[in-house]
Amino acid sequence: MQHPKTLPDYSFETDAQAAGLLRVAGVDEVGRGPLAGPVTAAAVVLDPAHIPEGLNDSKLLTPKRRVALLEQLLQHSDVSVAHASVQEIDQHNILRASHIAMVRAIQGLQTPPDLALIDGNMVPDGLNMPAKTLIKGDMRSVSIAAASIAAKIARDEIMQQLAAQFPGYGWETNAGYPTPAHKAALVELGVTPHHRHSFKPVHNILYQE
Repeated sequence: MQHPKTLPDYSFETDAQAAGLLRVAGVDEVGRGPLAGPVTAAAVVLDPAHIPEGLNDSKLLTPKRRVALLEQLLQHSDVSVAHASVQEIDQHNILRASHIAMVRAIQGLQTPPDLALIDGNMVPDGLNMPAKTLIKGDMRSVSIAAASIAAKIARDEIMQQLAAQFPGYGWETNAGYPTPAHKAALVELGVTPHHRHSFKPVHNILYQE
């Protein structure tokens, strides 16, 4: 017998609030895998009285559904989105850059949270506040799911703008991920200022013998 897939819920937040940590922020990032563009993070503090129905891991939602949910979130939630640049990704590494973006997103909230629920298994360096990590958090916590939606929409919009400036790489559809067409365009058209030089397919083209 197949178990129905459970949707993320508000139980981690409720547990924290019972322990006196009233403002709980869900935190997630998007864009660790692409060859181009920034890495983007979002932090969201939900209003328990106005949690949009159908919040889930952004990858499991249609673009239209994501936009509808974000509109609802922006009405009642504290939403902050932040980025780490291609330069920061190349200077540090993608993991460290994604953590920099997460810390910036949390710092951008209107009111500092009492607890950050972080998607993944690592608390970002430099996060000077209580935090709890949740593996596959965007499928378990509605706050993290909300953050995954806000981050994905923001990053996709950036990649669509960059696609207009640098046509041919397919960023409007692949968001900078290493699709066969994107890798073929890299070889044919070369490396743009928005490519991550530290990523192997880009590095190999830049430093071909």
